[in-house]
Amino acid sequence: MTSERIERYLRDGGLSKSDVANLQRRLFLKRGLSLGALTLLSGCDVTDTAPVDGFLKMISRFNDGVQAALFNGEKLAPTFPESMVAPTFRYNAQYGPEKIHKINPDTWRLEVSGLVTDKTPWTLERLKTLPQRADVTRHCCVEGWSMIGKWGGVPLRTFLEKIGADTSAKYVAFRCDDPINYTGSIDMASARHPQTIMALTYADKPLEAIFGAPMRMKIPVKLGFKQPKFVSSIHVSNDYSGGYWEGYGYNWFGGL
Repeated sequence: MTSERIERYLRDGGLSKSDVANLQRRLFLKRGLSLGALTLLSGCDVTDTAPVDGFLKMISRFNDGVQAALFNGEKLAPTFPESMVAPTFRYNAQYGPEKIHKINPDTWRLEVSGLVTDKTPWTLERLKTLPQRADVTRHCCVEGWSMIGKWGGVPLRTFLEKIGADTSAKYVAFRCDDPINYTGSIDMASARHPQTIMALTYADKPLEAIFGAPMRMKIPVKLGFKQPKFVSSIHVSNDYSGGYWEGYGYNWFGGL
């Protein structure tokens, strides 16, 4: 069953059945080989990186499929006592804090599009009227550092239900109002995870600009790069849209 789920996930991501079979054969034959040995066995010139790049992309999609097959949409990430909450959370972005432009919370609007019934933009005040939850969880960055914090906000599953989203759709994508026009996307199971929230507060205080105000995503079951800040748009779709870091070769699923 798990193998079937992985194959289905890979096909959803754009790989054909023959691609999947070819990948499985290559993995069996070349498991444990160095990149140099892989290049020789493939008959590739080291200056011709296209075949290797294609193969590595297939492996990345395979890894995504394995993570998706193993993911439990109801299993909670570990939580911690409030005494362990960092008073000041670490800043991390592709640009310095001096480049952040503060978004006016009074004029901010969250655009909604795709496979949803109600596409009315949301104000911050309206978002605050929805049920809230807060968790003390560990944030894990792909760079290797981690930090415990308390984030509060609206469960994304509650928001999706409110706007009449098609929860049988495959993806939920985000666009951000920041200096690099950051984008990201997650699978619907992760979007509906109980701890996935549209974060509005940190340590019970309104979110600060450097951490993604007025609203950012907080997804404790994902690595940090899968938790976009300064979110301005949410799109529900069956079309894979990747994301900013995925364009640089990062695995899409990004689970812990």
